[in-house]
Amino acid sequence: MKIDTVFQIIAVALAGAAAYFLWSGNKDGAFVSVVLGCVAFFIGIRFQAKARTAASEQERDAMIERKRTSTEETDRR
Repeated sequence: MKIDTVFQIIAVALAGAAAYFLWSGNKDGAFVSVVLGCVAFFIGIRFQAKARTAASEQERDAMIERKRTSTEETDRR
């Protein structure tokens, strides 16, 4: 299981806890649960963005390497 999925599950669980706390009248508990849920959600988004950036950089590096090798082969001819 990927780490971003774990944080999304935690965010949903904390949203459920916040709903329960709000329903039971515990506004402080609801507030804390909502804040922690938001933090977990955005940390999950951060991991997704970081993974996309790393994949994009690898793709860019591979493309640069292919261009470099094709240029070297053309220069040898």
